[in-house]
Amino acid sequence: MVAATVLMPMPDMNANAQMVANRLRKNFARLKGWLKQQKITCYRLYDADLPEFAAAVDVYTTTDDERWAHVQEYQAPASIPEEKARARLEDLLTGVGQALDIPPERIAVKTRTRAKGGSQYGRMEHRGDTLTVREDAVQLEVNLFDYLDTGLFLDHRPARRAIAGLAQGRRFLNLFCYTASVTMHAATGGAAHSTSVDLSGTYLKWAARNLALNGLAAKHHRFVQADVMGWLSSQSDRYDLIFCDPPTFSNSKRAEDFDVQRDHVALLRGATRLLSADGVLIFSNNNRRFELSNEVHRFASVAETSDRMLDRDFARNPRIHRVWELRGR
Repeated sequence: MVAATVLMPMPDMNANAQMVANRLRKNFARLKGWLKQQKITCYRLYDADLPEFAAAVDVYTTTDDERWAHVQEYQAPASIPEEKARARLEDLLTGVGQALDIPPERIAVKTRTRAKGGSQYGRMEHRGDTLTVREDAVQLEVNLFDYLDTGLFLDHRPARRAIAGLAQGRRFLNLFCYTASVTMHAATGGAAHSTSVDLSGTYLKWAARNLALNGLAAKHHRFVQADVMGWLSSQSDRYDLIFCDPPTFSNSKRAEDFDVQRDHVALLRGATRLLSADGVLIFSNNNRRFELSNEVHRFASVAETSDRMLDRDFARNPRIHRVWELRGR
């Protein structure tokens, strides 16, 4: 899918927009105490709570306390006319702006359009605007407008915190590292050194900016641009802690196509081979139809930890990802 970001002018409030605003305020009132206690500044506030307003609304608060919103529209049923779906989205955006007290220019919107082959996101704006946010001891660069994803997967907050808690003195490996937000948590959690692997040069440059943002020494934290599957087969170093969050599917001219259901056994076999004697691998993916093969149990001790890796702001969507801990046999 390709992403689209559009900014829409906010019409006057009507009953639908007011209903959205009221729901957002209600959700925030429910989360407020927990957010403050946990010191969480980037979170999911709304996830299609009202069926006719099918979107996810995430809030990002910058390090200078400026609030932004990221709205991602879900696919509307084919029975809903496009004009009606667009009107609902405009009401949703009006409600978001009113409830959060932010102007349209601080609301990033990813809208779906109907196209041959099904609904998809339209093209990006490529504004080049970045924000700096904080998560625990870590600062991270996010971009709400130019990509389908923002540079920070909010649903993986518990996994990042778990990695930070386990990282002290350990050798850390981050596979399919994306912008390496997990690596930043491992590093600030005291990892002895880290290796982060991704095929995308764009994301690795982003990861390097995150490293600099946190004042971390590059000599202790290396980034490798490579196809993860091929890279694993060529390695012999050992790691005490590995995080692996592959995409559901990817294709590239520089690597073989990857399908997490088809390829996860080979992926996990290759990754657990690099674990130290008492090492642990945290494996996650967001393929809702994913089934872990029994073959994995032949070479690893496996425990699913999905229920411990879901925070309150994602409670409406408990299958947004699944997580396992693997240890070598």
